[in-house]
Amino acid sequence: MPARPFRLTQIAAAVLSIYLAAGAAHAEAEAPAKPAEAAPLQKVEIKGAAASYDARRDDTASKTVITSEEIQKYGDTSVNDVLKRVPGITVSGAAGRSGGEIRMRGLGNGYTQILINGERAPAGFAIDSLAPDVIERIEVLRAASAEFSTQSIAGTINIVLKKALKAAQREVKFSEGKGSKFSSPSVSLQMSDKLGKTSYSFGGNAWRYMYNRVTPSFDTGTDAAGIPNLDRAATWHDQGRADGMNLSPRINWTLDNGDTLTSQTFVNLNQFVSNSHSRTTTTLGKGPDYDRVDSTFSSHNGFGRSDLNWVHKLAEGAKLDMKVAVSDNRNTADSLQFGGNNGLPATLARTVVSTSSEQGFSTQGKYSRPLTLVAAPADGKGEAPAEHALAMGWDAGITQRDDTRNQREAVLPGGLTPDNSDEGFSAKVTRLALYGQDEWNLTPQWSLYTGLRWEGLDTRSDGNTFDAVRQHSSVFSPLMQTLFKFPNKKDQLRVALTRTYKAPSTASLIPRKFTSTNNSPTEPDRRGNPHLKPELALGLDASFEHYWGEGGLLSASASMRRIDNYTHQGLLYEDQRWVSTSINDGRAETRGVELEAKFPLRALVEHAPALDLRASVSRNWSRVESVPGPDNRLDQQTPLSATLGVDYKSPSGMLSTGGSYSFRNGGLARLSGTQGGYTSVRRDLDVYALWKIDTQNNLRVAVSNLLGQDYVTESLYSDASGTQNRMTVASGETQLRVTIEKRF
Repeated sequence: MPARPFRLTQIAAAVLSIYLAAGAAHAEAEAPAKPAEAAPLQKVEIKGAAASYDARRDDTASKTVITSEEIQKYGDTSVNDVLKRVPGITVSGAAGRSGGEIRMRGLGNGYTQILINGERAPAGFAIDSLAPDVIERIEVLRAASAEFSTQSIAGTINIVLKKALKAAQREVKFSEGKGSKFSSPSVSLQMSDKLGKTSYSFGGNAWRYMYNRVTPSFDTGTDAAGIPNLDRAATWHDQGRADGMNLSPRINWTLDNGDTLTSQTFVNLNQFVSNSHSRTTTTLGKGPDYDRVDSTFSSHNGFGRSDLNWVHKLAEGAKLDMKVAVSDNRNTADSLQFGGNNGLPATLARTVVSTSSEQGFSTQGKYSRPLTLVAAPADGKGEAPAEHALAMGWDAGITQRDDTRNQREAVLPGGLTPDNSDEGFSAKVTRLALYGQDEWNLTPQWSLYTGLRWEGLDTRSDGNTFDAVRQHSSVFSPLMQTLFKFPNKKDQLRVALTRTYKAPSTASLIPRKFTSTNNSPTEPDRRGNPHLKPELALGLDASFEHYWGEGGLLSASASMRRIDNYTHQGLLYEDQRWVSTSINDGRAETRGVELEAKFPLRALVEHAPALDLRASVSRNWSRVESVPGPDNRLDQQTPLSATLGVDYKSPSGMLSTGGSYSFRNGGLARLSGTQGGYTSVRRDLDVYALWKIDTQNNLRVAVSNLLGQDYVTESLYSDASGTQNRMTVASGETQLRVTIEKRF
């Protein structure tokens, strides 16, 4: 095993070398021969203002935009796979498996805000079920702005769904992905057209994911003297199928007075069925409560949101933008579990049925207008005008959530006393935010963004197993960002000061208990904490950017966050069982630096192949004051991540190909005086090729997770009586995906 990562890295290096050589050869082969006496041709370039606009370079508020072309480049079926290649963003978990958490600055635990069309997704909605084909662009905001919620300590990722186009378009895609332990077919349809003053678009995707895999885990322990007293090995054989679909219709009307009215709907449906078999062998110490567990599980999820957006133009360039939206999210799940020991008949037969629903109403509005404070003199000399882009608005909503869970255990010979329960709760969350902002061009080289946002959140819940819970919190968030462009028009400096926060989720406030099958310090029960407070953070960001040539960029950035009321998972021992619950525990600090470079190779070598190169590296540090060191960093923070990529396009434009390598470090983290966690290094190597057969047909081939490395995690517990550790190994596998794209 120790030699495997090195061997695979060598293979990866060889693949990339062949890839680059092939690209260079292809460019040379396709280059047209130069006539002996050809007269030099004058090159004329015509660029529109829209084409020359670069949000990252031109906006005062820091923002990076991933375009639709970049999103679809590798033929991904999950938005998580798209984001893992973006500089400064990591995705937790094993490659190719669903459920990974999207992180900025290496921070998990909900510090990164994920939005869909500027609004937070409901509880229980899996972002990785969102198909890339329905996404217009992804906006990455590294510093908070007043227009979006400031629940963004690490940053904000805003996923913007596709909009209506001016020209007619029809496109269908058929795709098949295959690995050694899974297969994943999918189909998508995109349509758009314009009829007079009305335009529309429709996106639809459907997919299936089938898998059959084995995940081993190992439990070890020692007593107070360090002598081994526990050694267990378990295998979890899991097979299942997931089906899903996305629908995103949108209609846009242009009214006679120039106003626009837009209706956009998004529907996501998922169902999942699985059966699993766990077997545990104990060679030292006490065995688990059940060394044999057989389970079946099924779930259905449906989410829909529809909004109506009106944009009204006013005098002097002012604009009023208002939106109302309704949403509905429903989940059902049921499981059947049998447990036994030593090959004897089952002594546990447990059935759990749960349902949840969440309905929401929201409204947003923004009034904006440009403003010139100093009139420009008629002769063009003297003081330049001071330009402002003023905006103010609101964001309000009400969400009602209902949740039930019914557990039944059969009376079996030799079994424990049945633990039957009927639990339910309802929760109402009311939020209101008011904000104002101003983007001010002090000089042609210097701009300043200032904003102030107030957010109030009121949560009320009650249930049949706990007393009524009510929590009210509000946060003032002053924000400042500034951009200074040096006279050489190539270099610029950004600085941002922000106040952000993270509110506890509704589920984490509900004091309802979820029981684990084999209870232990590394597999505890879970329970909410109604006394949780929001985490508050003061942030400082600074970056230097150097632009040159066509698309060349070098940047260096640094950031710092000081977090009060830091929240982590505490571990308690109650009524002979281990229970995990969230607690506020003092202050934490995090710091980070990030370097990024991207440029065409021809910017360095005049006659080089048409290769675009990109690379980035991010280093993060953190410290939790209440946890003794070393390794007392924030829960599961990624200390180091890096990306390296190359893209090639043939002179004819018929062939595009490239590769991307992403690296994510892991390591040990202490979560409290008794708890710790370990994650292994993750390396992803992906390659793709796109052949434009003609103007209407494309063939895309992509290979992801080419290294196929295993992913290892450990849960660690230690106190005066000894230690207990659990290690889990998620096997890695390579995926080949072929996609046929047809326009008509």
